[in-house]
Amino acid sequence: MNDLVWRAISKADIPAVKEPSGLSRTDGKRPDGVTLVPWKSGRCVTWDVTVTDTLAQSYLPMTSQTTGAAAEAAADRKTAKYAPLTQSYLFVPIAVETMGPINGVGKEFLSDLGRRISQMTNEKREGAFLFQRLSMVIQRYNAVAIQGTFALASPEDEF
Repeated sequence: MNDLVWRAISKADIPAVKEPSGLSRTDGKRPDGVTLVPWKSGRCVTWDVTVTDTLAQSYLPMTSQTTGAAAEAAADRKTAKYAPLTQSYLFVPIAVETMGPINGVGKEFLSDLGRRISQMTNEKREGAFLFQRLSMVIQRYNAVAIQGTFALASPEDEF
């Protein structure tokens, strides 16, 4: 997922670095990426991507009531985690649920990124293409996760 965001930023002709070493927190954790040129209001953007399971037992009470609740909760945790970076950078948490919802701030960022790609390529549908690629990554992730729940068949089971 992070690679998809980084490639989209590169496609918009914005230089960026994945897992920048100079932005580490006191515990050594780093955000997923940072642009090398200002994104908005004269500040570079740094982002961190996370995927949450919509149907996880811990999220089920929230997600059964509100669409995207798990994504918003994950985004809030990421924002708190990287709060010191917000003094110098525009921090964007991109939290996606396994059933598709994206947190509000992340969705705005991706939409803006799609517009910037469209300006570079003169293709009006680049924003839609970006969200389609995101959807495909989530679907592949879900397929792998589901396959992981199946028991492996032994050669004796095939007979």
